Amino acid sequence: MFRFLLVRIASAIPVLFVLSVVTFAIIQAPPGDYSDYIRSQLINQGGASFEEADAQAQAYRKEHGLDKPLPIQYANWVTGIVTRGDFGHSLYYNKPVADVVGERLPRTLALALVCHILASVIGIGFGILAATRQYSWVDSLLSTVSFLGMTVPRFLMALIIVYVLVFHFNVSEINSFHSARYGGAPWSWDKFVDLVKHVWPVVAIATFGGLAYNMRVMRGNLLDTLNAQYVETARAKGLSEGAVVMRHAVPNALHPLIMYQGVVLPYMLTGEIETAIIFALPTVGPAIVGSMWVGDVYVTATFMLVLSATLIVGNIIADMLLAALDPRVRMGGGAYA
Repeated sequence: MFRFLLVRIASAIPVLFVLSVVTFAIIQAPPGDYSDYIRSQLINQGGASFEEADAQAQAYRKEHGLDKPLPIQYANWVTGIVTRGDFGHSLYYNKPVADVVGERLPRTLALALVCHILASVIGIGFGILAATRQYSWVDSLLSTVSFLGMTVPRFLMALIIVYVLVFHFNVSEINSFHSARYGGAPWSWDKFVDLVKHVWPVVAIATFGGLAYNMRVMRGNLLDTLNAQYVETARAKGLSEGAVVMRHAVPNALHPLIMYQGVVLPYMLTGEIETAIIFALPTVGPAIVGSMWVGDVYVTATFMLVLSATLIVGNIIADMLLAALDPRVRMGGGAYA
């Protein structure tokens, strides 16, 4: 198993390198950089002339290496990451990029993991209910829920919830994790409840989209598994239907869902990002949009690299789970060769 893990990690390194190159090139593709943002700020808010603002902007570009060719900028960025763990300096926040990521990424991952756990548990449960009650009103209702979860855009759901909270319930604090009175307070049960009151829309929307896929996959695979010969044999031995379903059919129907874990983490992250942008929560989503708006390239590139890394890590975790369940995977033979 350890050798299997090392092979997966080694194969992920070149993939991560290619992703970093593509990400950095795409971010730098649009014309302009952070010096253009400085120029516009000096003109619009500082009252400087175009010549004065442009001179300061050009001086800033030279000082921070923005005038260098793209390959050199990329090489400097990657060299700093590999040799010093330095992801660069945020031009907009005026502090190391690692500090910006460290402030927002843990919150985002925590929300994404909560959404993933809820989506998996609820979605698998709904899938089992729908499959064991095929063509009943329960199956029809849950299939409708799944259809809505997979088709309704998450940003639209977020906008609807914002409208209802603000205009019908007069909620004013929707762009933070805590109310003002709990901002610097130590953790307590009341502070936790206040946190839940602020983040439940994000969790609900991301979970709703995730459970839809889990339910559809679980329902389809469980229906196929329930018609398998070994399930009929278990029934013939006199086992109860509940034991047949939970002990024999469900474990084998879970295999495709385990494979899905390879992409679910970035999927839940993007679900959190979309809704967090609407709610203006201080997580990864608003930081990515804001850094792209002002041309803070190192913040944007680092966040995109982190999201790419979550996809790779998710696939490695899925491979490890499959290898633990199926020896053919870790041996590299049989149907998985």
